[in-house]
Amino acid sequence: MSTPQAELTTVSEVALALDSFPVVEPRTYLKVALERMEQFRLGVVCICDAEDTLLGVLTDGDLRRKVLHIQKPFSALFSDDVIIHSVQSATTVAPDSLLTDAVKLMGEKRIWDLPVTTSEGKLVGLLHLHPAIEAVLNQ
Repeated sequence: MSTPQAELTTVSEVALALDSFPVVEPRTYLKVALERMEQFRLGVVCICDAEDTLLGVLTDGDLRRKVLHIQKPFSALFSDDVIIHSVQSATTVAPDSLLTDAVKLMGEKRIWDLPVTTSEGKLVGLLHLHPAIEAVLNQ
């Protein structure tokens, strides 16, 4: 059960900063993107252009599903551009959205990570499920 204070917390108060999760360019090799995912240990990488506009999201679950359906050797996959394998219509949330609403959306979509974007599509953070739940519970 959330408290009145938790119901007023916004996504921007809990979201990870841009330097706290992996962000790569669309032409980054998939292997490099996976290495960045491993560095941050979140299981997600956001793909942005030079102006930080979110172009796609790739999770380790997305990759698992791709591997099961694409008949291509791993070595060939690793040299693909990451954007090829990403979800290019990712679910996002605005920084001023209520945290409780964002957590509900994550539950409905069955996702652990929610890119935080401006109305222009610029990536400004990432809402990860664990800190989001912790923030709701600690209010």
